[in-house]
Amino acid sequence: MPLMMSEEGFENDESDYHTLPQARVTQRRSGLEWFVCGGWRLLCASCCDWLINICQRKKELKARTVWLGCPEKCEEKHPKNSIKNQKYNVFTFIPGVLYEQFKFFLNLYFLVVSCSQFVPALKIGYLYTYWAPLGFVLAVIIIREAVDEFRRFQRDKEVNAQLYSKLTVRGQVQVKSSDIQVGDLIIVEKNQRIPSDMVFLRTSEKAGSCFIRTDQLDGETDWKLKVAVSCTQRLPALGDLFSINAYVYAQKPQLDIHSFEGTFTREDSDPPIHESLSIENTLWASTVVASGTVIGVVIYTGKETRSVMNTSNPKNKVGLLDLELNQLTKALFLALVALSVVMVTLQGFVGPWYRNLFRFLLLFSYIIPISLRVNLDMGKAAYGWMIMKDENIPGTVVRTSTIPEELGRLVYLLTDKTGTGPHLLFFFTVFQNIICTPKQPEFLLQMSPESLTAAVKGSPCSGVLR
Repeated sequence: MPLMMSEEGFENDESDYHTLPQARVTQRRSGLEWFVCGGWRLLCASCCDWLINICQRKKELKARTVWLGCPEKCEEKHPKNSIKNQKYNVFTFIPGVLYEQFKFFLNLYFLVVSCSQFVPALKIGYLYTYWAPLGFVLAVIIIREAVDEFRRFQRDKEVNAQLYSKLTVRGQVQVKSSDIQVGDLIIVEKNQRIPSDMVFLRTSEKAGSCFIRTDQLDGETDWKLKVAVSCTQRLPALGDLFSINAYVYAQKPQLDIHSFEGTFTREDSDPPIHESLSIENTLWASTVVASGTVIGVVIYTGKETRSVMNTSNPKNKVGLLDLELNQLTKALFLALVALSVVMVTLQGFVGPWYRNLFRFLLLFSYIIPISLRVNLDMGKAAYGWMIMKDENIPGTVVRTSTIPEELGRLVYLLTDKTGTGPHLLFFFTVFQNIICTPKQPEFLLQMSPESLTAAVKGSPCSGVLR
């Protein structure tokens, strides 16, 4: 029976109430559907698009004009010149660590088993007997990740706090690497790391060039020759860089570390001086000055430098042992399920057999020992600590404490020779399970051709060594 909202309205529209024309029904229904479905759908879509644009909005990279020694003339705001290698922040640390752990079947299995004890029909023991081991495992993992994150923070802080000489109108002042801005004139001494991408303006070398080491950027150990801009190299003194009206037009930031296009323009001369710039006139960040003292103008900082743009986002590394353990856990779980089904079958599926099935799953859950995960994590932490404290390899830094055991699984060592050296020298320590000590490097030379051939036969080097 229709619902009558008011008696007066019912009397006035009684005929229409019972026999409302189809057109009016359709019109009212379409209007209501648009309001309920279309209007709210449009509003939700607009809100979602707005949130996506806010979260995923990226700054469009453009070419720029950089005035020498005048950061305030920059038309756009550029990123801060700081290095950040942390994987988490204060808000994402706990959720991120928990997600990385529970995405593996082993940890997820223990979580489900512990949560099942909140269901009265499935409870077979005290809560602490399930949650205490799981909480201890998570505490060990969180502490380990926190220590690794703190070490990364300390390394970044040390690099960002390095002091450089900045050339100003009043002379040279000390500035931190993280405070360097686009347009600053930075002086870099010999054996000092270049803090940001710069255009090479002057050098203390009379030839107007210098050498830099790029092994931290491209892995090559040979030195690269860099040439200063001739217009600024001919200036009598450093202070004259502020007496000229000059700027650098640089291309937009890009990934390619082997190319650069730009121009250097001096406007206060008659006629204006224009000098094209190439890769030989650049000093990329994370390279080291090998000769002389250089002065450059900063053109890219922070996330816009070549070194950072070619660096992938930090990810959690998972060792082969963890993957094998995860597969073994799945196999044990299948055996656990099969055993539980057998036990329920022997009971004849009497009563609530599905409840008994889950109870047997919980009773047999100790087939998968949680102590294995605890011992594995604590062992990795101990291995990392021993590697860093080893007197035979002083200065070794364990950057990832989750895969130290992978060093013991190396089978092949592939290396590449770079540089201009006439030969490459290898020191053999192990050859076909034969240990050669450093005091006995002539062991292989004393082997007869027949013995050497027999040792090489069947090895990965059999097709190379003759």
